[in-house]
Parts: sequence; structure tokens; C-alpha cells
Amino acid sequence: MNGGMICYLLGKIMELTGAMMVCPFVVALIYHERSGIYFVACGAATLALGFLMSHLVRIKKRDFYARESFVITALSWILLSVAGCLPLYLSHEIPHFYDALFETISGFTTTGASILPAVEEMSHCMNFWRCMIQLIGGMGVLVFMLALLPSTGGQDLYLMKAESPGPSVGKLMPRVRQTAYYLYIIYFVLTGLEIICLKIAGAPLFDSICTAFTTTSTGGFGVRNDSLASYGPGVQYVISVFLFFSGLNYNFFFCLWMKRWKEAFGSEEVRLYRRIFFAAVVMITLNLFLVHGWEGEESFRHAFLQVGSIMTTAGFSSADFDLWPSFSKEILILLMLIGGCAGSTCGGIKISRVLIYLKTVGKELSQLCHPRSVKVLKIEGKALPHNVLRSANIFLITYALLFVLSVLLISLDGFDHETNFTAVASALGNIGPGFSAVGPTRNFADLSVMSKYVLMFDMLAGRLELFPLLVLISPATWRRR
Repeated sequence: MNGGMICYLLGKIMELTGAMMVCPFVVALIYHERSGIYFVACGAATLALGFLMSHLVRIKKRDFYARESFVITALSWILLSVAGCLPLYLSHEIPHFYDALFETISGFTTTGASILPAVEEMSHCMNFWRCMIQLIGGMGVLVFMLALLPSTGGQDLYLMKAESPGPSVGKLMPRVRQTAYYLYIIYFVLTGLEIICLKIAGAPLFDSICTAFTTTSTGGFGVRNDSLASYGPGVQYVISVFLFFSGLNYNFFFCLWMKRWKEAFGSEEVRLYRRIFFAAVVMITLNLFLVHGWEGEESFRHAFLQVGSIMTTAGFSSADFDLWPSFSKEILILLMLIGGCAGSTCGGIKISRVLIYLKTVGKELSQLCHPRSVKVLKIEGKALPHNVLRSANIFLITYALLFVLSVLLISLDGFDHETNFTAVASALGNIGPGFSAVGPTRNFADLSVMSKYVLMFDMLAGRLELFPLLVLISPATWRRR
């Protein structure tokens, strides 16, 4: 284990975190808020700690491999969350440390599950920080670091693979740093475009900035108590469209940028995502129109936004979908589990894995009917390597085991099954609201401290694709060989 290199990179992460606290401090100056002083103090302390970690540790060798990358990824997200929660806790805007940590982990992992009963009572700088950490966490702080810092060697790809969501991560450009750079350019361009569109649609500037941060990151934190319900139809449509785009694989946008149209629109993952998305919108629209009694446009608008919010795991709400017909609610629960495309900012199992599972079932049925036939699984016209199929299967098994264990632990609080199931689905899938006691008009404040820590672990595990966090707590990781 290359401890020196781990400490060096964690120090750089802390330096970046401290530097980013300048932004909410500027917001505090604009709105004349005293809470900004906590960002100065915490930012300075985080910068100092990061400097000590990255400059005073002796690095004997710069090489690191998959094991170190998993450890660096898991530890960096834990340190980020602890450092990020300090302004919220020290300012007493969130009085309990575990609640401040829950809110911050929910922010960085772009889950959007909140313990705050009244978001609008928070200061502007604290609300801005809540939304900004979702923007940071959406693409990944390590990916951001790779875009800014000099290369750490040929092992950069290990870091990107350990942090990026999806079953496989490749390089869009010959160099990993170039890949990270282009990913963030696309990410910030989408965010900037949404800010402009929201302002044109009539949203206040502060709301436009914060909402754009939490839309392109598919985070779901809002700056209003009712999430998106009090915004006009124009604002809701803008958010819905950008949610749909944010659920796409970023390779899609890169291919558009490079004018590789066939590769962009011919992707099997993109086609399946599009079909599931709009099929769900149509079914929920009809269900709300025929059963719930809403008008056609209203049914479509809320269905479009809610499907976009749940499938991309953003977690916004434009209405209390907990009161919708059972058919619509069941569709939303299925979308919670599926999630968006791999290589996007979404959580969930991911469309690419769903595609693999569907093709595996199809192959098995074909071989049962024709035992002598030989059928090769293909994705995007290429044979699917055995290690990718194996990885997808192991992920599903691990996901199910962690899901069941978390539901059992949460159930000790005595809530109903719908609350327990959707709370864990929300945390592991990085979604935000669930149903019943953790529904869109309520929050996670009533859960016990133990349940909140269980969900914190689930949020981090879900954002990091399970294994970095599991590797961190595995005895085999720390055993010398």
C-alpha cells in the first residue's frame, strides 16, 4: 500500500475543498450574512490541513494501483463530507453534527435526501453551499482534480474508474487528464445553458443558479420548501428537459461535439434510456389524466418532470407523488432502481447493466429452446467480455445484499415497509425523496441516528458503485503481501 501517495492525493483534495469555500463566502458578502465567516474559518483550516498532508509527507514512489485507488476514492469522499459539513454545523443552522453530516453526504453524493424542515429559513450562503457541493459531487471531485492537477502517472485511469458511475469507464481522449477536462467542459456548459434558460423562463437569478447546479448534477436539493411546485410551468419544463439530458451518458455529448452523429444516436444504451423514459412519461400521463383527474397538459408536465427527476435520481418534486395512483407510484419505484445511463451523473443500477441483464435473459431463453446454438452477447456491436458480465452480476448481488441488510436495520425504527424500502432505495440509488414517511412533502429528520448513519453509508456506497467503500472496510485491503 502506497501510503505516501494516498496521503498526498488526499491532501490535494482537502486543498481543493478549502479553496471552493470561497464561493459561498462571496455569496454571504453579497447578501450581508454573518454565516460567511464560518466558510472563511473552515476553508482556511481545510487548506492548512491539505497543505500539511500533501507537502510534509515523504513520497517514496508515485506508483499506485487499483487497491490504492479504491482507498483514495473512499477516503476522499469521507473527508470531503466531514469538511463540508463543518460550516453547517458550526453556524448552528443545522444543530446536530450527524444531521449536518447527513445533509452534506446527501449533497456530495447528489442524493438530495434532506433533514431540513424549512429550507427557506437557511441563509443564502448555506443554501448556495448545499447546491454547490452537489455540482462538485456530480461529476466527481477526483475527476475534477485530474482535470486541474499534473498527471500522477499512468495510474490516473484507476482513479477515474474508481469514482465514475457505471460498469466501465474508458478514455474519450488519449490522456486521462484530457478526458477529465472535456467531461467538465460539457458539464459546465450544460449548467450554464440551464441557468440562462431558467432566468428566461422567469426564475430569480439565485434560484436559477442553485437549481441548475442541482439539475445537471442530478442532485435535487432545492432552495424552496416545496422543491419545484411553486415555480411556473415554463421553469418546470426547462428543468424537465435538462434532467433528461443529464441522464444521458456523457460520451453522447462528446460524440455530438466531435460530430460523430451515428455513434451518438446509435448507442444501444441511449436508445433504451430514451424508450424507458418516454414510455414511463406516457403511462403516468395517461394514469394521472384518466384516474387522478388532472387536465392533459398538467398530467404531462408533472409526469415529464417526475419521471426525469426519479429516473435520473435527481429527486425534485413538482407535486406530492405519494398521493398519485398506485400504478404511477409503482412505475416511479421501478425507475428508482433502474437509474440513468452509465457515465452520467445519475445513480441507480444504470441502463447499461439493465441492457446486459436483458440480453443475458434473452440468450438463456434462446439456448433453452435451441441447446446446440452458440450465441455471443454483444453491446454496441462488440462481443461482451466475460469480465464485464461477471462484474455486472457481482454488482447486482452485492447491491441486493446491501439493500436487504439496510432495510432490516432501518426497520428497527418501526416505520412502515414502504418507508423502509424507499428510504434505502433512495439512499443506495442517490435519489432523494421516497414514499410515505420520507415522501416528497416530508424528510428524513424523523429517522433515528443509527438509521441516518446506515443511510449515509448507503449514499456513499451508491455514489461510488459499492466497491470502493467495501474495499476500504475489508481486512484484505490492509493485509501486507
